[in-house]
Amino acid sequence: MRDDAESAIGTETGIDPAGLADDDLIRELGSLHRTRLDTLRHAPEAALSTHLRRTAELETEYLARHPGREVDPHRLTQHV
Repeated sequence: MRDDAESAIGTETGIDPAGLADDDLIRELGSLHRTRLDTLRHAPEAALSTHLRRTAELETEYLARHPGREVDPHRLTQHV
């Protein structure tokens, strides 16, 4: 059974990405990306696993909402 705190956020790791407004989705992604290196280097395995799962959930939702996102041609990998 879920407690009140868990019910309020939707899951153990946060609100279902599909339920986030665009601004909230971007904010959540920014927060995860800011903490990425520190989590990778210093977090226990459980925290790293949660971080990876949450990042994947949010990025998948972003890509689903923006399939025609603007791609910067200067960021493309040059094939040799």
